[in-house]
Amino acid sequence: MDELVKAVSQKTGLPEAQAKQAAQAVIDFLKSKLPAPIAQQLDGVLGAAGSGLASGGIDALGDALKGLGKG
Repeated sequence: MDELVKAVSQKTGLPEAQAKQAAQAVIDFLKSKLPAPIAQQLDGVLGAAGSGLASGGIDALGDALKGLGKG
């Protein structure tokens, strides 16, 4: 999650504390809209220590999300 917060802060110019709130709001929103199995993967992708994005977890989430908008 730390990497996501840094990205939000850099792209928006928000202080880190506000970027963390914004990132958490987006994560909570996604969890409420995604199917439960995929929503549960968000925590794994983001990682408790923020390592999920660095280890390629975001690619796994992207693969899981492919096709959701189809149909």
